[in-house]
Amino acid sequence: MKSKKLLALLLFVNAIWLANGKDFVNHVNTLQGTNSRFELTRGNTYPTLAMPWGMNFWTPQTGINRDGWIYQHFKDSIRGFRQTHQCSSWTNDYAAFSLMPVSGKLVVNQYDRALRFNHANEVAKPHYYKVTFDNRITTEMSPTERGVYFRFTFPKEDNAYVVLDANNGGSMVRIYPEEQKIVGYCRNANHSVPKGFTNYFVVKFNKPFMAHGVWRNAAGDITPGSKEAFGDYVGSYIQFTPGETVETKVISSFISIEQAELSFAKELEGLQTLEQAKTNAQNAWNEQLGKVEVEGGTDEEVATFYSCFFRSMLFPRKFYELDANNNPIYYSPYDGQLHEGYMYTDNGFWDTFRAQFPLNALLHPQMHGRYVKSLIDAYDQSGWLPSWSFPGHSCGMVGNHAASLLADAWVKGIRTFDPEKALAAMYHEATNKGPHGPSNGRDGWREYFQLGYVPYPEYGESVAKTLEFCYDDFCAMQLAKLTGNRYYETIFGRQIFNYKQVYDTETRFMRGRKKDGSWVGNFDPTEWGGPYTEGSAWHYHWSVFHDVQGLINLMDGDRNFVAKLDSVFSVPNTFKVGTYGRVIHEMTEMAMINMGQYAHGNQPIQHMIYLYNYAGAPWKTQYWAREVMNKLYSSGPDGYPGDEDQGQTSSWYVISAMGLYSVCPGTDQYVIGSPVFPKMTIHLENGKTLILEAAGNSLENRYIQSASLNGKSFTRTWLTYKELTEGGIIRFKMGSKPNRAWGVASSDRPYSVSTKLK
Repeated sequence: MKSKKLLALLLFVNAIWLANGKDFVNHVNTLQGTNSRFELTRGNTYPTLAMPWGMNFWTPQTGINRDGWIYQHFKDSIRGFRQTHQCSSWTNDYAAFSLMPVSGKLVVNQYDRALRFNHANEVAKPHYYKVTFDNRITTEMSPTERGVYFRFTFPKEDNAYVVLDANNGGSMVRIYPEEQKIVGYCRNANHSVPKGFTNYFVVKFNKPFMAHGVWRNAAGDITPGSKEAFGDYVGSYIQFTPGETVETKVISSFISIEQAELSFAKELEGLQTLEQAKTNAQNAWNEQLGKVEVEGGTDEEVATFYSCFFRSMLFPRKFYELDANNNPIYYSPYDGQLHEGYMYTDNGFWDTFRAQFPLNALLHPQMHGRYVKSLIDAYDQSGWLPSWSFPGHSCGMVGNHAASLLADAWVKGIRTFDPEKALAAMYHEATNKGPHGPSNGRDGWREYFQLGYVPYPEYGESVAKTLEFCYDDFCAMQLAKLTGNRYYETIFGRQIFNYKQVYDTETRFMRGRKKDGSWVGNFDPTEWGGPYTEGSAWHYHWSVFHDVQGLINLMDGDRNFVAKLDSVFSVPNTFKVGTYGRVIHEMTEMAMINMGQYAHGNQPIQHMIYLYNYAGAPWKTQYWAREVMNKLYSSGPDGYPGDEDQGQTSSWYVISAMGLYSVCPGTDQYVIGSPVFPKMTIHLENGKTLILEAAGNSLENRYIQSASLNGKSFTRTWLTYKELTEGGIIRFKMGSKPNRAWGVASSDRPYSVSTKLK
């Protein structure tokens, strides 16, 4: 009776959403960005089925096990429906296992069981995935926080099986025919997990088994009738009556099988049909997607916005579970122990500090507060702040951008952590090199303090490291200043102008510098690698987030600065492979978009178009913001101009579509661009509403003529976090020609540390 009342309530809520025309999930295409391959990325996404920030995702699998390309739109067969935690094709997966329906002859290995399909017979939404194979088997699934509800419908004339593949890397399966259940575990992972890392799963079916068995190794050696298997690579199968419709509930835990059973009872036991799970997930996504309502714009713009908004809310991943009393607990991916509290993981800050977390601070402050607190917990458990967690310290890329996340949260009033402990952790990060990867501590930290820069060739990516360390030192200084810690404010404040040490006045680029102070020879601004990370001098020239005015001063004023910005788009889109020794996909993507040296498919230059605001030419920011959103994004399989990267490239679109961007996280400012929609209503977590109106807005009318906040005109090219979160109405009047008198005064320019320190 209780479950029937709950279902009635959920259906009622869903009916309200639908009656109001606000079923936001129907604007989302989870196939966005899936037409990717090693040589050219259009997002490197997969059709993710999950709850917002869910612990476990599910997806159809066109690729082979343990391959980073789980799902590629140009392929025509699926070999499994997989639990996944993959952040990126380049980092691969962990804790993956899959189920696959099979009819006719029993085949279990991933090659023989693969079935052909057509995209015309596929539905891909955040809350529901469905595919009908060419052999007429239909698979449907809807997610819960830590599990999934399947429905397999088999043709009437053939034998019906469900095959479970627990993957190689250490696995176990155990069948309980009388309970219509399989339990087991998988241990596939990467170098970042503690010893003993295990994902435990429980699978329950609604129909009795005709037969069952286990299988071993990649070839799929079957042992009929057996109930248990252990080994490097094992699986199981269940046989059902021909033509059966089988509903299957699956859940997993990083703690134990007992905890998986407990989560099963909380999330899946009370669900009687797939439709109930579908409705729950639909409501959960509508609640989050409904935080931003757009009006006007084309159907494609709406679909692109909500598809990107969906992807902005997948990472960071909840890594906690609920105990019997509904208290959060988690297996730590840092020390392998059980802890109380909230833990999040799976994020690379080199990508996401730029747009995803400033967007989270604005729209999801409760989740964001829990997340930044979990960074300090990770430090307590491992002695290091995360920089690229997957799920433990994988530490790819460069920089110590946990400093950015922590300072940005504190500046914006999200104060869920101990700032003294955070500062001590930042100092430890800045004065040591950890064992886990390039962004674990600092390569060349001694030289950085002594010389003011990281020298090359002693340290690869030295310019990128110098610039990003410099920005992180600014963030640490900000936190120290705001909390009254003069000691750390002084220490970190000494380095905030170190970007000047790698600026060459002759070439007007950031350049690699030797230990003796001389410049690295044979300089070519189109050459990738060497002193730069996944880019060239054209891309890293702009990585002075906290002191754009200081960079303008180095370049002898606004005119030179604006001309250089313009040149990014006007010079040829050529490149030299440099130390990479081959063409990497980021190079191909820059050439593909054909916007000169602007390489939006990778992160270092994504803020650059907003820098015109700092030099008295905001109309050029308005032009290029709309140009990039219009030309480089879509809702389809080719939806991105490069890697989507755990929500960053999606978040860039979402926040830019609002007409905003956080150029310098660690300050409270959001810089103004050009909004996409005539009206956008943002429902804030504090209960207030922010309305963004852009009268006359269209792709042609992209230029701001005037602006007001709650009826008061303004010309500055930025708004504060407080102004945004207090709600109200921001009105822009838009036009087809630039207003060269709006936003051009020196007082209209966004924050730069050298200006504010005067």
